[in-house]
Amino acid sequence: MTLKEKLETDLSTAMKARDELRTRTLRMALTAVKNEEVAGKRSRELSDDDIVKVLAREAKKRREAATAFGDAGREAQAQAERDEGEVLEDYLPAQLADEELTALVADAIAETGAAGPRAMGQVMKSVNPKVAGRAEGGRVAAEVKRQLAE
Repeated sequence: MTLKEKLETDLSTAMKARDELRTRTLRMALTAVKNEEVAGKRSRELSDDDIVKVLAREAKKRREAATAFGDAGREAQAQAERDEGEVLEDYLPAQLADEELTALVADAIAETGAAGPRAMGQVMKSVNPKVAGRAEGGRVAAEVKRQLAE
């Protein structure tokens, strides 16, 4: 079963169970996936990896919105965004622990022979495929920058 089929099946189950949060979140996720499929010059079927990228982007939007609502004192909306983010996390691969990320970045630096902050792009290009959806780009970039500065 592909990830898209799983999302559709879970949406159907959530609708039957009258689970409003899951229904709303999965509808939003499937809409984002379908929009991505028809974006560009011609439509295409997304792979599971592409769908994970779309879901990670949607989860990041939820985190940012929750922070914005929380800072504005709108706690009910912030909690709703956090709840939607939790539903999306169920469909994303487990996030890398800090130790694992540190080790991957160290390996990439050794592999590329990079030294100094100017080599950041080279290291990022090497480490991103290994991380793919298991850590946010900002978190990876911060770790690369920290290790190159040493």
